[in-house]
Amino acid sequence: MTKDLTTACALLSSGDYTCVVCRGEMTYTATDRGVAPLLNWVNTGLDLQDFSAADRVVGRATAFLYVLLGVKEVYAHVMSRPAAEVLAVHGIAAHPGKLVDGIINRRGDGPCPFEAAVLEITEPAAALEAIRRKRIQLLGGN
Repeated sequence: MTKDLTTACALLSSGDYTCVVCRGEMTYTATDRGVAPLLNWVNTGLDLQDFSAADRVVGRATAFLYVLLGVKEVYAHVMSRPAAEVLAVHGIAAHPGKLVDGIINRRGDGPCPFEAAVLEITEPAAALEAIRRKRIQLLGGN
């Protein structure tokens, strides 16, 4: 693990953060759950090139968002195998605390809707559009 990833992991463990990204003295943290913080960072154009990320849960959708943000490595307490594959294909080091077959939804009765929405997608831009559509759908939009 790099120094930046060690710092990100320590911050993730020390507070109520859901994800932390670090590069040198620069750190961004989030407390929102799911894809929300990463999607917000993508939507605002935040450049996280060469940052190290620590996250609680990383599924395939989250992995695509990390690809789009440009991070170089991701640690997750829980990471799905499909997420680890996405990261590997895009040259991002994956460090799962626990590797699982898939991420379960918050009710615990099925797959994460975001991971399911990008299951057959291979391109980050297409995944981003699928994630945006699913988020609108889940928030009660069209």
